[in-house]
Amino acid sequence: MPHVLVLNASYEPLGVVPLRRALVLVLENKAVCLEETGAYLHSATVTVPAPSVVRLKRFVRVPYRGPVPLTRRALFARDGGRCMYCGGVATSVDHVIPRSRGGKHVWDNVVASCRRCNHVKADRHLIELGWRLRHKPAPPTGLAWRIIGTGHRDPRWLPYLQPYGADDALARIDGISA
Repeated sequence: MPHVLVLNASYEPLGVVPLRRALVLVLENKAVCLEETGAYLHSATVTVPAPSVVRLKRFVRVPYRGPVPLTRRALFARDGGRCMYCGGVATSVDHVIPRSRGGKHVWDNVVASCRRCNHVKADRHLIELGWRLRHKPAPPTGLAWRIIGTGHRDPRWLPYLQPYGADDALARIDGISA
């Protein structure tokens, strides 16, 4: 099912919701459709364009947002779906400093890796293997990462995410995966 970017009344990105939820917001007159996908949704009496970006009509106060949560999907988005050791297609998550040797499960210590590299590395340090990371892992920053980290991306969202660090986030993803 397609997903829709939801913006606050101030055009600040709030999150990504399923198309059905966004359509309900528009039909209940709680949101305005800013971008359409080009597809149409039909009922017995009404034909409605499917939204891609919606803006809430009323401002919603957002409580303090801590750091971006470390999820598998967000990690693969940060690393561009590529192994941080060999550059192959990543299929697993690896701790640079193994947890068995005191490594933590934090953004600075977790990378995406391919199955082969993860198996060969096992619970050893990179120095023991003579390996180097392609890029130093770091926690993502900016509101755009909350959207990009969901794994759902639509080119129509970019103009709304650019003021919140989307260019930096996407350049990092594209630079890593290249």
